Amino acid sequence: MQGLPFVLIFTALTFLSWGAYGPLLRYGTTAMHHDGLKAFVGVGLAYFVIAVIFPFLALSRNGEKGNWSFVGTTYSILAGAVGAIGALGIIFALVFKGNPVYVMPLVFGFAPIVNTLVTAWLGKSIQNIRPIFIAGIVTAALGAGGVLFFKPQAPASDAAPNFAMVGLSIAIAALCWGSYGPMLHQGQMRMGGSRLRPFACVGIAYFIIAVAVPLMLLVAMPSISRGSWTAGGLTWSIIAGAAGALGALGIILAFNAGGKPIYVMPLVFGFAPVINTFISLTEAHAWSRVQPMFWVSLAVVIIGAITVLTKAPKPQHGAAHAPQSNPRTPLGQN
Repeated sequence: MQGLPFVLIFTALTFLSWGAYGPLLRYGTTAMHHDGLKAFVGVGLAYFVIAVIFPFLALSRNGEKGNWSFVGTTYSILAGAVGAIGALGIIFALVFKGNPVYVMPLVFGFAPIVNTLVTAWLGKSIQNIRPIFIAGIVTAALGAGGVLFFKPQAPASDAAPNFAMVGLSIAIAALCWGSYGPMLHQGQMRMGGSRLRPFACVGIAYFIIAVAVPLMLLVAMPSISRGSWTAGGLTWSIIAGAAGALGALGIILAFNAGGKPIYVMPLVFGFAPVINTFISLTEAHAWSRVQPMFWVSLAVVIIGAITVLTKAPKPQHGAAHAPQSNPRTPLGQN
């Protein structure tokens, strides 16, 4: 499955899944008495089943094009690690009393910019980026921020935020999530265009960071736990993790269809917060309280996303491709 239509379908799978991730995880966290660490374990368990067990079973039974490589495995594991650490950054920003009304806009606003810079640096194509492409990214980011800023909000908490730690957590999340796509693309290229191998590496990284490490911390330092395990909380957290894993798979499939992270990831970061907002409005029955600026911001997101898609930097004729294990794969990073 190659071509722009498939790239867009798989990109949509990602931003729909990641847009639902936050509300689902919030259910899990609330059901476990606001214990984000325990909810994060549920996310890691879902990744282990979907992104580790399933890919290895499929590889052992049917095989797949491509091959394992040290560099490809390293890049893919790093991609999973930054994805997990970015999710932790969001959790910590909220733990330190950051308000989602500015936490999420800042993360989704800066992550695509980081993504563009990392992609251009890895592909040595910074000179191919045109000002209108950067303008599209900035427009989509500003629109996403406006969508979240102007959505109906619950009354603010009286607790004073720790702005230093909130800012640090936001920066970590934006840097990590912005680096995720380019690193995963590099890993896939260096495994000959394989889909399951880099996906499995992402799952392994998530299992280590989101399951093994939290469980060891909970056993060694039980005082850090703020809540208790509940069946409902674990179930919602696992469902959230499943949505996250499907989003990660969607990115891999988009790359395999010929997409590039320099425009796939900005589209994801542009529309995922919009989906998140739609779900939140429906849950709160708050559609009648939507401000006009919300719809203006949504239009800005769409305009920016279209600009990103149509003005993505094109490789120069004859430019060398990045090293790959299988030169026949269509996924060259120029």
